[in-house]
Amino acid sequence: MSVDFINQTLKNIDEKGLKRSLRDVSGKQSRRIFVDGKDVLNFCSNNYLGLADDVRLSKAAEDSLKTQGFGSGASRLVCGNLDAHRQLEKKIAQFKGSEDCLVFSTGYMANIGIISSVCTRDDIVFSDRLNHASIVDGIILSRATFTRYPHRDMDVLEKMLKEAQGYKKKLIVTDSVFSMDGDIAPLDKIVSLAKKYNALVMIDEAHSFGVLGKNGKGLAEYFGVEKEIDIQMGTLSKAAGSFGAYCCGTKEMIQFFINKARSFIYTTAMPPSVAAASIKAIEIIQSESRRRCEVLANGDRMRNALKQMGFDILDSCTPIIPVVVKEELVAIEFSKKLFDVGIFVQAIRPPAVPSGTARLRLTVMATHTKEDIDFVVEEFQRIGKELCLIL
Repeated sequence: MSVDFINQTLKNIDEKGLKRSLRDVSGKQSRRIFVDGKDVLNFCSNNYLGLADDVRLSKAAEDSLKTQGFGSGASRLVCGNLDAHRQLEKKIAQFKGSEDCLVFSTGYMANIGIISSVCTRDDIVFSDRLNHASIVDGIILSRATFTRYPHRDMDVLEKMLKEAQGYKKKLIVTDSVFSMDGDIAPLDKIVSLAKKYNALVMIDEAHSFGVLGKNGKGLAEYFGVEKEIDIQMGTLSKAAGSFGAYCCGTKEMIQFFINKARSFIYTTAMPPSVAAASIKAIEIIQSESRRRCEVLANGDRMRNALKQMGFDILDSCTPIIPVVVKEELVAIEFSKKLFDVGIFVQAIRPPAVPSGTARLRLTVMATHTKEDIDFVVEEFQRIGKELCLIL
């Protein structure tokens, strides 16, 4: 790859005003953070339950460091299969009500490892058009026939399932909560279609784990279909405030992934201190249901206020609230104006979202106060009028 190609590509992005850059964030990941040295309200973190800076997670990690050190030394199939990993897997399996569980280092690695192991060129995968990039990449790696259905469109999905003939396996895969829209998959309907057309179902619970369902188990619990999902994947880096990902399923399925998932086999194991912190996070999720109530109530408060003002928030019903402004440069300007008054909300643009749907992606946390939310709402109204987005 030539230097000229790289420089020209960057120049083209910059000329369109769309060049991305990393922001320096310091201090603990909390409701207030320092961004580029400025103290701001944090409304773009996935730290939904406010556990990322919880001292109990830090203490669990600290205790682990004293007894187990930091690094895990090797992949789990070599000599890195530590007690902390199995303890975490048992804790997740018990919480999710599954036979067994396997921990991956990241959500991205989990999705590409799971899908590329389960599916081959003889199979077909049905994927919601707005599924996360890691799902898309997993399907591509599998070499299966890749079919996208329009976002949450069950009529089209059924038509596709009906027409799919001659494949060894059919897999329907969907996000639970869509990370840029804040809406949820119609999982009950997906399960019904899977039964009707003999398809497997895989869900990515990244943004619903710890938040949705009576006990915070995720969207499968929310719809009461936990026992009818073949593969439940999720992450520990959002509501759990930690790091890593998991896959829940039958004992046979977990053994299958241990032997077939390349992103599990060929990587150094998660540090034991991270696993210890995740165990503590799950214990807190199980014992402190008020956190779920608080984050959902904060989401309702923010969503209702923005909707009444006339902002387009799509079909959000979770702590993720998109404010669609359509034009990329308008989204960037809106984000800058918010930052000027001490509110950190990122502008999301293509390719992360479809062309013409640039937005501000707001996320609320259980630790945000009523005053925090009211201040953000007031500034959205002021800036929205200034940019002629609302009346």
